[in-house]
Amino acid sequence: MSKRAHIVVVAPIHNEEANVAELANRVIAATEPLSKDFRLVLVDDGSRDRSWAEICAAAKRDKRVIGVRLNRNFGQHSAIAAGLRAEAGDWVIVMDGDLQDRPEVIPELYEKALSEGHDVIFVARQERPEGMLYQFAQGIFYSTLRNFTGTDYDPAHGNFSIISHRVQAALNELPEDNRFYGGLIEWLGFKRATLQAKHGERYAGDTSYSFRSRFIFARNIILSFSTRPLSYAIVFGALVVAMSFVFGVWIYVKALFFGYSIEGWASIMVSIYFLGGVQLMMIGMNGAYVGRISDTMKNRPVYLVAERTDDETCSPET
Repeated sequence: MSKRAHIVVVAPIHNEEANVAELANRVIAATEPLSKDFRLVLVDDGSRDRSWAEICAAAKRDKRVIGVRLNRNFGQHSAIAAGLRAEAGDWVIVMDGDLQDRPEVIPELYEKALSEGHDVIFVARQERPEGMLYQFAQGIFYSTLRNFTGTDYDPAHGNFSIISHRVQAALNELPEDNRFYGGLIEWLGFKRATLQAKHGERYAGDTSYSFRSRFIFARNIILSFSTRPLSYAIVFGALVVAMSFVFGVWIYVKALFFGYSIEGWASIMVSIYFLGGVQLMMIGMNGAYVGRISDTMKNRPVYLVAERTDDETCSPET
């Protein structure tokens, strides 16, 4: 890590070859009036297109652009962790690389952080271009996330934020192998605020975030940030036991006082299959947590860096 800059902008890049040059130009234009001492860190998270070549070209045009290439696709939040550890800054701005997080908001973030003394400011995305169905599904996702993790995470927040150097240093000290930038920031507990800003449209290309990848990401967040599912499993098991007891007493009373004939092969089989399914779900849930413990105990790195643009090996023809 080089000498600490005043402002560092970190953006993870995954298959964004058509966006890199525009992103670099707009970030430089927005940040340069605030301070000449800044760095733009573009982290190539295992792109399969020419994103790295575009990052190399941007770094050759302006030495304040630093490219970090990961060995493979480790995930957006691991790429953010790589960027945070690549360059230290008095103030660090984290944003997505598709330009939906508009670089023109950077001065507002910076001025609000300086004037109000916040360590963390997240951008609350307004006037979002996504369809109603997407926003509805996202609302369900964050509602489930809040319920299972016990965090009050705002669905209007993405990764677009500014953090102070002490927040950056604290984040870099956290050993979690499964990263969730927003969740870790909230856990740290630093003084924070929100800035409302219009959400931009993707400059070019299509998102690489599929429904499957979002589902896996949500599952990993829940397993990493909360043990509530285990508590819910205990409560659910207790409810099943209580309902079974009440149902058994009811059948016994009917048979004893009303001559009710106990029948029902079908009901018995349904009960067996139901309880068997519940048990398998609980075993699977416990297994998921044991698997997470196993992954953590392996102590593998969150990411592996293949090269940097300042290694003098980067070529725009890569």
